[in-house]
Amino acid sequence: MLDTLAALPFRWAFLALFASATVRSHGTYWVGRGAVAGWQRYRGTHGELAARAEALLRRLGPLAVTLSYLTVGVQTAVHLTAGAVRMPLRLYVPAAVVGSAMWAALYATVGLAVVRAWLAAEAGSWWGLAIVAVALVAGVGLVVRRRRSRGPVPEAPAPAAP
Repeated sequence: MLDTLAALPFRWAFLALFASATVRSHGTYWVGRGAVAGWQRYRGTHGELAARAEALLRRLGPLAVTLSYLTVGVQTAVHLTAGAVRMPLRLYVPAAVVGSAMWAALYATVGLAVVRAWLAAEAGSWWGLAIVAVALVAGVGLVVRRRRSRGPVPEAPAPAAP
C-alpha cells in the first residue's frame, strides 16, 4: 500500500492521505459523540490518555484537534473526546480539515520520502539505507530528548488514612 502511495504524484498522494485522515478523524468523532456510555468505559480503561485529551481540549479547544494530527498516541483520544464532549461541528470540522491537510502534506512529503528510501534500501541502494539510518537516528534522538526534557515522573501521593 505504501509503495503504491509513494509511486503517485504528490497531489494524488496528498489527496489520498487527506481523505484517509478526514474519514478516520470524523468517524472517531461521531463514535465519541454517539457513545457517551462507551466513553465512560474508555475513560476507565485509558484514564491517563483520556485525561490528557480532555485537558488538551479544555486548554486549546479546536486547536487541540488541529495539533493532534501532529502527534502519535493521543490523536484518536482527542477526536473521541471531542465527540464525547460534543464539541460543536462549526468548531470541529474546520479544525479537522486543517489538521487533515497538515497530516497529508507531512506524510505525502517526508513520510513517503522515507518509504521511498526504505524501498531503495530493500533493493540494495546505499543511499536509501543511509537515509533510513539517518531518519531512525533522528527519531530516536527526538524521543530521548523529549523524555529527558520532561524530567522525573512525580510519584502519586499516598492515600490518606481513614
